[in-house]
Amino acid sequence: MRTFSKGLEGVIAAETKLSFIDGEKGVLEYIGIPIGDLASHSTFEETVYFLWNGRLPTRGELNEFTTTLRSRYDIPGGVESLLKTIPTTAEPMHAVRTLVSALGLHDPKPNAIDIPGIRDRALSILAQTPTLLAYFHRHRQGKPLVRPDRSMGLSENFLYMLNGTKPTAAMVKALDVCLVLHTDHGLNNSTFTTRVIISTESDIYSAITGAIGSLRGPLHGGANEGVMKMLNAIPSVAACEAFIQDKLAKKDKIPGFGHRIYKAYDPRATHLKVLAKQLAADTGNMELYEKSTAIEAVMNREKAAKGIYPNVDFYSATTYHCIGLPLDLFTPMFVIGRVGGWSAHAIEQLSNNRLFRPDVDYTGPHGVAYTPIEKR
Repeated sequence: MRTFSKGLEGVIAAETKLSFIDGEKGVLEYIGIPIGDLASHSTFEETVYFLWNGRLPTRGELNEFTTTLRSRYDIPGGVESLLKTIPTTAEPMHAVRTLVSALGLHDPKPNAIDIPGIRDRALSILAQTPTLLAYFHRHRQGKPLVRPDRSMGLSENFLYMLNGTKPTAAMVKALDVCLVLHTDHGLNNSTFTTRVIISTESDIYSAITGAIGSLRGPLHGGANEGVMKMLNAIPSVAACEAFIQDKLAKKDKIPGFGHRIYKAYDPRATHLKVLAKQLAADTGNMELYEKSTAIEAVMNREKAAKGIYPNVDFYSATTYHCIGLPLDLFTPMFVIGRVGGWSAHAIEQLSNNRLFRPDVDYTGPHGVAYTPIEKR
């Protein structure tokens, strides 16, 4: 008996032990641990180890993992040469998609599909994706590349390579928390893409490249850019009410609100709201934060009864702006975090693999006669 569900809504397509979501109650857990606990106490590196291994590491295991990760920050020379040929007008998401794919060209065994082989390559992709993004950003600015510093953790090193100066501890912590919050989130579109590609026993480079293409879309990871554009378009805190009311009257979507899964407050947004306020105060961006809370107040009054609340994109936009990231690097930050989750799903998929091959409901005609070209 077959059923049709547009967009596969409500269809269970895989089993996972990685993350649990209760959209009605606003719950997100990674292997049973509430996301707020991980954001408060863990690090991005530890969270990735946790998802890849199914348990939290000992101090020695985490030190070994981070040491190996840091040793792989440098990208192949051929990929760096390719990077320098990319037009400076290219969008960062297009650049990182192409460059991650190019990493596979410099792997002597790119098609390895055994679990240890996938984990090893995923570790390199995880280590090198921040380098690719930082290098591309420097390249398009016409600035010299800043080489990785292996004494730094992933978040600190990325900000250092991006700007050429050592970031503040608050900025490093903020980015690290964002990466933890973005690491995994059930069978979202890009994670599903990863599992579909790897289920063919294709390579991890193809799977991650496909996932990046999925994440770029404005209905998925690209939504945080829309939030920042909206905040910039509103001239003052006092103007927020009229701006949002006008949007609602036109039945326009409000960026950063609503989620396919959550009908309660997105737990990631809860944590990001606190972080955004702290960063805004530290960096002189309180008006930006106050615009955000003013917009949220209007939306709560008008739409909360329908289960429409801020999602992860709403306050991540303010957070990234306060860290000093340009607008078009917001979604690529999502990529850095999600590489850890995508890789975990690839490992899980291959551990008990079955090729994804859903049916399709054909709605076209039958028995149509072919018309010769001279009679058309």
